[in-house]
Amino acid sequence: MGQHRCRVTDVQPEILAIRVTVMPRDTNAHGTIFGGHILSLIDQAGAIAAHALGAEKLVTVAMREVEFKQPVHVGDLVSCWVRVVRVGRTSVTSIVRVVAQSPTAQARGEPERDVTQAEVVYVHIDDAGRPRAMPRP
Repeated sequence: MGQHRCRVTDVQPEILAIRVTVMPRDTNAHGTIFGGHILSLIDQAGAIAAHALGAEKLVTVAMREVEFKQPVHVGDLVSCWVRVVRVGRTSVTSIVRVVAQSPTAQARGEPERDVTQAEVVYVHIDDAGRPRAMPRP
């Protein structure tokens, strides 16, 4: 039998990686947040979690199961929560959950809305761009 070369890290808590307010420049022609902007936030949030594990240089190799559930509007507070679900020999896989809340909903104490979720895979690389082993705890 082959050796397993990954550790499952579901026991790590979900962390808040990014929190921003949606500005007019972040929107599409319909006045809601541009999907590409959310994808950029997801990519950055997942990388923050991977760097926290000791990875120095990372490249994004996959963004899977991206699901846009609800629109996000100008003025909404957007938060990206990340949970590392797998650490391989050279890679890190995270689930990034994006939630939003309008200032009015926040003032009323209403819950945040789940708006997007994605699985993101990063590979740790060396200076030549080749896969490099992830640091071990």
